[in-house]
Amino acid sequence: MTETGKQAVLLLSGGLDSMVAGGIAREQGFDILALTVDYNQRHRVELESAARIAETLGAKRHVVLPLDLTQFGGSALTADIDVPKDGAGTRDEGGIPITYVPARNTIFLSLCLGWAEAAGARDMVIGVNALDYSGYPDCRPEFIDAFQRLAMLGTKAGDAKESFEVRAPLQYMSKADIAAEAMRLGLDPAMSWSCYDPTPDGKHCGECDSCRLRHGGFVEAGIEDPTVYAVTPVVG
Repeated sequence: MTETGKQAVLLLSGGLDSMVAGGIAREQGFDILALTVDYNQRHRVELESAARIAETLGAKRHVVLPLDLTQFGGSALTADIDVPKDGAGTRDEGGIPITYVPARNTIFLSLCLGWAEAAGARDMVIGVNALDYSGYPDCRPEFIDAFQRLAMLGTKAGDAKESFEVRAPLQYMSKADIAAEAMRLGLDPAMSWSCYDPTPDGKHCGECDSCRLRHGGFVEAGIEDPTVYAVTPVVG
């Protein structure tokens, strides 16, 4: 290993889920290497949230890596396509929301893997969730398991029989569970950003899928939502 200590590469978007996943990794004794991908996403304010969270978590290093996925498009987050505002779980004709960014977690975890191998880390942390989520295929447990196998097959470390682990501590948590976990960990949810379509004055829109899921989690958990919304999200 090129560095010493128990390290994990955290995929840190700046959202509530990645913040809580990072808090759990810190609690488990990992030194955190935080990776944020600036993919020219519509909700770029989350990059500022990621910086605040990385500092709060005491990240050993925080890398903001530019990768312009607007060159590919194919998503309401990376192309000139309206973000749906007609209810949580909005789907396009293929059954997946138009806010899905093609192969995003595959691309991002590959970047995490590259840094992990270079740094001598063998753990990666991602805040994916398979319960209260938008239906993205790259949030499923099967995907996480498959990527972990890929890490073993596609790296020098794996070829040397060193094991990589993709840690997804929120995989089976509801949004209410995640909101409660943030409070247990002493992390201020207001540091995080969830909205796909921020207003010009820097508020969560309150109408997109992500805002509705976020607010619903706080309501279900009986925790006051500190998020400033332009429109109070409809729950249920």
